[in-house]
Amino acid sequence: MTIKGRIHSIESFGTVDGPGIRFIAFMQGCLMRCLYCHNRDTWDLHDGKETTVDELMAQVKAYRGFYANGGGVTASGGEAILQAEFVAEWFKACKAEGIHTCLDTNGMVRKHTPVIDQLLDNTDLVMLDIKQMNDDKHIILTKVSNHRTLQFAEYLAKRNQKTWIRYVVVGGYTDDVESAQMLADFIKPMKNVEKIELLPYHELGKHKWETLGDTYQLDQVSPPSGETMERIKSVFTDMGINAIY
Repeated sequence: MTIKGRIHSIESFGTVDGPGIRFIAFMQGCLMRCLYCHNRDTWDLHDGKETTVDELMAQVKAYRGFYANGGGVTASGGEAILQAEFVAEWFKACKAEGIHTCLDTNGMVRKHTPVIDQLLDNTDLVMLDIKQMNDDKHIILTKVSNHRTLQFAEYLAKRNQKTWIRYVVVGGYTDDVESAQMLADFIKPMKNVEKIELLPYHELGKHKWETLGDTYQLDQVSPPSGETMERIKSVFTDMGINAIY
C-alpha cells in the first residue's frame, strides 16, 4: 500500500531550518498548542494536502541544485513525527539520492514503535524543540506535559543521534535564568547535542490566529531585547555549551 502524508506547505529555499539551503515540507497536524505558534494553521490533523513520497520526491529533485552543497531537506510542521511512517519513507528515499535529512520536531512521541527507529536511522540531524523544562510552565505554554519530549531527548542521547536543541525565548515564560539553567543542566551530559539555537520570540504568526478566529494571548509580549538574549546565552556558554541566536 502506498503511504500518503498530509502536508501543509512547501518551502523550496529555506535557510533557517537546518544547515545550508533546505527544501522544507511543513507537515500537517500538531498536538501541542504553543501560545506563540507561528504555524497555527497546521494544527488540524485532517487538513493539508495528501501526497505520496514519489510526488514529494519529484519536487525535491526539481530543486536539488539549490541545496547540493551543504543543504538538504527538512521535515517540519506542524509536527512531523505524527506522520513518522511517511517521513521515514521520504527520508529513506532522500538518503538513496544522497540528500541530507533533518527532522524538526517537538519530540512528542506518543508511542515508541519500530517506525520511530526507522525514521531516526534515516535522519542525519534532529532539531529538537524543548519549550520549557518546568512541566507546570510547559503546560501553561503548550497545554501539554513535557514528559514525552524529555524522554525523546534522552533517547536521542542514548542513540548518539546528532541533535541541535531549539529554545524559544519568550518574555514572562522562558526568558528567566532559572528556566535556562534547568535546560543547560539537562543537555550538558548529552554528547550528541552539538549546539542550542536560541530563538527570539516574534509575532509573525499572529495574523493566522486572527484569521482562524482565535485569541492571540501574547498580544502584550514584545520580542526579547539583545540584553535578554545575551543573558540567556551566557547561561549555556558558561557551562561550555555552544549557544547561538
